[in-house]
Amino acid sequence: MVDFSLKGKTALVTGASYGIGFALAKAFAGAGATIVFNDIKQELVDKGLAAYEEAGIKAHGFVCDVTNEEQVNALVEDVTQSIGHINILVNNAGIIKRIPMCEMTAEQFRQVIDIDLNGPFIVAKAVIPDMIRQGGGKIINICSMMSELGRETVSAYAAAKGGLKMLTKNIASEYGQYNIQCNGIGPGYIATPQTAPLREIQPDGSRHPFDQFILAKTPASRWGEAEDLAGPAVFLASPASDFVNGHILYVDGGILAYIGKQP
Repeated sequence: MVDFSLKGKTALVTGASYGIGFALAKAFAGAGATIVFNDIKQELVDKGLAAYEEAGIKAHGFVCDVTNEEQVNALVEDVTQSIGHINILVNNAGIIKRIPMCEMTAEQFRQVIDIDLNGPFIVAKAVIPDMIRQGGGKIINICSMMSELGRETVSAYAAAKGGLKMLTKNIASEYGQYNIQCNGIGPGYIATPQTAPLREIQPDGSRHPFDQFILAKTPASRWGEAEDLAGPAVFLASPASDFVNGHILYVDGGILAYIGKQP
């Protein structure tokens, strides 16, 4: 019998006050896991705690900057001592800056790399030793289609997510012998509050140009929902994926498989 249960497991999902991280944490809770999340500000943590409570989930929220190694180490120690050993880590926290490369400053580039690539390195590095002591664990890195593709204005994000893909493979290579599975999820274009302006119907009744572009490039002919990521995440966090390692699962409605419609 295939085992998708997360009962008795503790899952740390970074940046999971809202959006994709929140949806994944809800799915983990539904499969039996205890949920721990962080965000960079107390007000975001408080909003997240309220959202989990409204969903009937008892979650544990912490203020922590994933780029600060001391804060991350303190968080992991606190969670381990007060809640339980971290069995599942989802490196979800991230940012994007849409700026043409030649207009982007080196400082802006570094900020994206720091949060989207150095952050997952720091948090994974903090949890792996205890996962080894416990006999295994699951790490899921939230990658992107930009782990495979380039696009205008996202040079830093694509560089970070491409690096995160390879960090995922390297963690699998280095720590698979300890029964640690490290995989990635690459979301397609997901309907979130942040992307809502791109999906608004225009005054003339037409779709937003970017909305038209995404629908034309997606065999599923729709934007994804955060819940579309829930099943893949539970699979990668559960015993059902114990022999899946170093894989990036793209949940994109088929975009990466498709050249697009003929004009």
